[in-house]
Amino acid sequence: MSVQIADIARQVRDQATVLPDLFGRFDFDRAPERWAAEPDDMSELTPVRGIDRAAYLADADLVGRIREYTMLGDRTGDAYAALMPTLGFPRTVAMLVEACDKGVEAVADAPPQLVALIREMEQRPAWVDMTLVEEGAAYERNATANLAPFLIRGAFIATFLNKYSALPMALTGTLGHATAARRVKETATFFATTALPGALDRFGPGFKAAAMVRLMHSMVRVNVLSRPGMWDAETYGMPIPQLDQMPAGLIPIYFLSQDVLKAGRTSFNRLERGRVELARYRCFLLGLPEDLLADTPEEIVRIWRTRSATLRYEYDDPVCGGLLRATMEAELSNDPSPSGRVKRRLERSVSRVFFVKAFLSGDAARAESVGVPVGRRDHLLYGATMLALAGRMAAYRVASRVPGLRRLADRRLVRRINRQLAGYGRAEFQSDAAHYRPATA
Repeated sequence: MSVQIADIARQVRDQATVLPDLFGRFDFDRAPERWAAEPDDMSELTPVRGIDRAAYLADADLVGRIREYTMLGDRTGDAYAALMPTLGFPRTVAMLVEACDKGVEAVADAPPQLVALIREMEQRPAWVDMTLVEEGAAYERNATANLAPFLIRGAFIATFLNKYSALPMALTGTLGHATAARRVKETATFFATTALPGALDRFGPGFKAAAMVRLMHSMVRVNVLSRPGMWDAETYGMPIPQLDQMPAGLIPIYFLSQDVLKAGRTSFNRLERGRVELARYRCFLLGLPEDLLADTPEEIVRIWRTRSATLRYEYDDPVCGGLLRATMEAELSNDPSPSGRVKRRLERSVSRVFFVKAFLSGDAARAESVGVPVGRRDHLLYGATMLALAGRMAAYRVASRVPGLRRLADRRLVRRINRQLAGYGRAEFQSDAAHYRPATA
């Protein structure tokens, strides 16, 4: 599925031709400050022990692709979001919702930009195997129902460690506790929804959620680039480039790929392929370039680490620390019952410890310095909770292998996920510029 670098470069530069008001001021031939491809640059991969950054920088072809993708937004989504000044914010959202629910043919006076967005999402790539997607979703429902509610906050804040990728979230008002809570819930809602049976079918709830997420990200790009002094393109490049969707969309299969390679294998088994296919198709619907959606453990790790090797790293406390603290302090549940209070306490400790273990290499001192202190009690609660969850998930895995219990167990998982979604509330997947506030780093 390899694409020539020249073709990627053409797509990138065409953004200024199609939407000159937004992208006409970009110098696509000049790398932004966030691009860190020199040996002495501090990148996200530099501090990671046991990984040779130089080996990834030596891959000139992939580095060249990543360089171009660093400046690529969502051409189709951005073109539709750019109609907001004409259509108005509510109508822009409502038309997309109707197109997802009823088909774009049912939308009165549907603009061609909306038609193009829906048609692009409807065009399934040749490589996708929907049977594998459904198998992957069935497997993921166990973790989604039982484990994800305790880890989602920790995984979400991992994206805030670097000012070069975190700034758009700060600009959109996520430094506030209420907005931070809403963004975490929206993230949890998207991944939970896409794990439901048939969710990624054309009229499934996951397809619609992906379209709404694309519009939300495009709205951010349109809004920050339309307001003078809001965005420093020479420093940060493209606001939320599609490349930056990789951490959220592919992190489970990146960890899976590392485990497969550590085990001495070079390919996925059937169960693992289902998980990979689910993640790849989910990312395709979000607009991630197919060129980045590898299907082998080695390629997945190689692309992920090359992105990290070329993304400049800097921790800026007003932006990164503000986002981390707001998200860790946000209330994700208002359940006043005793069990609700206990679950909130456990979730806070588990998410903190998970974040430190998975993204800070267990460095407690660094965790405290960025505003996520982890104490002995947190570790005890983490251990007890993970032990209990492991037992529950193991029981579901056993049931999934027993013909008489498989459907019953899956129905229970689906009910649990639907209860979670009800608890998160209605996800709007919207970004209204009225709530934006300037942020500097």
